[in-house]
Amino acid sequence: MSRTLRLVESEATEAEGKPLRVAIATNDMENLNAHFGSARKFAVYDVTKTGHKFVEAHEFAKFTKQSGKHDDQDDKITPKIDAIAGSSILFALAVGGPSAAKLVKAGIHPIKRKGPEPIADVLEQVRVMLNGTPPPFLRKFLGTEKKPDFMDDYEEETV
Repeated sequence: MSRTLRLVESEATEAEGKPLRVAIATNDMENLNAHFGSARKFAVYDVTKTGHKFVEAHEFAKFTKQSGKHDDQDDKITPKIDAIAGSSILFALAVGGPSAAKLVKAGIHPIKRKGPEPIADVLEQVRVMLNGTPPPFLRKFLGTEKKPDFMDDYEEETV
């Protein structure tokens, strides 16, 4: 069983750019402090170059016990992936191999962090990254993927 709290707000303005939807594994809604499978909650935010907005929270009654073993009879992973569908990135303290594969298949890039940290700090790091040089998988999502420059060089030489 799970519960979802969703805020209804307007879309990001054109000046803010396309928002990046980020899910964070948490047990207290204040810190990134949970493994993906054992997370009791997920906080979901839209992050732009100018800031972030809370979008929704998901709370789960069923979660793994963080033992590294999953009960195949009672799938606790798929409902979590379904809940954060539409997110581009998931931050968690750990993500098991099978879970990571399911996340990637759903279009969600899992990022493991070394230790707990405030959600506000994680969101600020993402905002700064959006203003700098995002990694290739994010550039593709944001539609800012660089095209090869060799054609520009070729065109200049032949003119």
